[in-house]
Amino acid sequence: MIELQHQITSVAQVIQLAVAPVFLLAGVGSTLAVLTNRLARIIDRFHALETVSLEGASPAERAKDLATRISLSRRAKLIHWAITLCTICNLLVCLVVASLFIGSELRIDLSSTIASFFIAAMFCLIAGLACFLREIALGTSVIEGLYSSTAETKAKL
Repeated sequence: MIELQHQITSVAQVIQLAVAPVFLLAGVGSTLAVLTNRLARIIDRFHALETVSLEGASPAERAKDLATRISLSRRAKLIHWAITLCTICNLLVCLVVASLFIGSELRIDLSSTIASFFIAAMFCLIAGLACFLREIALGTSVIEGLYSSTAETKAKL
């Protein structure tokens, strides 16, 4: 009876330890949803540009179209990396939770393994968010470029 109570207490403690990583999973999952939506919008915009015919377009219009496509391609690559890194983060957090339960059930010390998985997960999350931040900077630079070109056009008039 005492052994059973000890096992239940042990499992309850492991569940308490696993709660924080599970919240992290939910947070990174929400970030992944945002990233995939951004990637979908970038892909849609790229496909929309492909359907536009540039026959008879001026060299300036062709250059602008090419610059937009290059920017979209760079943004898509950054979002792809962000999604990959955040997914790896979530996989590592899952390994943390699994290791907590495995270590408890088998009564082996996996603290170094758990710490390594968690540190690796944080590095992946940091790198993924850095890619996301860079993609946002690229996206807003296009808007700033439009604003400055509009201001220049108005100044000429």
